[in-house]
Amino acid sequence: MAYPDATLKLFSCSSNPKLAEAIASYIGVELGRAEMGRFSDGETHIRLDDSVRGADVYVIQSTSAPVNDHLIELLVMVDALKRASAKTINVVMPYYGYARQDRKARSRDPITAKLVANLIETAGAHRVIAMDLHAMQIQGFFDIPVDHLLGVPILGEYFQTKGLRLPVVVSPDHGGVVRARRLADELGASLAIIDKRRPEPNVVEVMNIIGDVSGRTAILIDDIIDTAGTIALAAAALKQAGAVELYACCTHPVLSGAAIERLEASPLKEIVVTDTIPLRQPCGTEKIKVLSVAPLIGEAIVRIHEQQSISKLFEPHV
Repeated sequence: MAYPDATLKLFSCSSNPKLAEAIASYIGVELGRAEMGRFSDGETHIRLDDSVRGADVYVIQSTSAPVNDHLIELLVMVDALKRASAKTINVVMPYYGYARQDRKARSRDPITAKLVANLIETAGAHRVIAMDLHAMQIQGFFDIPVDHLLGVPILGEYFQTKGLRLPVVVSPDHGGVVRARRLADELGASLAIIDKRRPEPNVVEVMNIIGDVSGRTAILIDDIIDTAGTIALAAAALKQAGAVELYACCTHPVLSGAAIERLEASPLKEIVVTDTIPLRQPCGTEKIKVLSVAPLIGEAIVRIHEQQSISKLFEPHV
């Protein structure tokens, strides 16, 4: 069924067209027409083929790899919409690139997540809709509204259908305890924590497992799986501690470098991810299960456009 309000318009940049199509299908609108390309020197070029004058426009773009290309493409799209007299420009970022650079970890470090927020605002965005920001404080980097959607309800609903025996939800570090507790509440499961240290970026050492995992089904949860070093090492430690079945899940499957090979070689039975970032095809492993965030994002867009509350979409079902 077509969405009745023609002032809602949906555009997609190039990072995740399948997700954009699924969101458009959920809402009942057609994606706006736009030509995207590169000039011979590599500069990004975008031309809108549909009128957006007076419209509330939603632009879908994950700033995943190649991060800089997708970020510039988003900024150029927002600028094009602003100059074409869109009434509001709402940036839908299923995955927010640079989110892990959210603070000064050492002297003279940049805070690139803040810089990206500044760029999006300066380009002309009126609102941002994001999923599972790596750091909650990124919402405060913006002076425009930020609607922060969570992946835990989607992941929790899937694991509820599996009838797992004695589940325990495991956070791979102290920083992910809140996320793990939400999933544990969804599943009525106990909670465990991996005590780890990271001597340098993308290098992890497991120190301890806090909580009882022996004889249980362990579900590791993180917001991002990047190189899969943390997840693979944690899975091996849980197996050694007596966990009988191992799962992992995340919202954002970055899966860079040798991540697929590490996951395939790990004792994990299944890795559950969402489609905020498209997986390269062929994926290289049959262990990965992909869930769609399109209904959640589509519902958020409809509620925002109709000026309804979306607070129930922020929290897991308890």
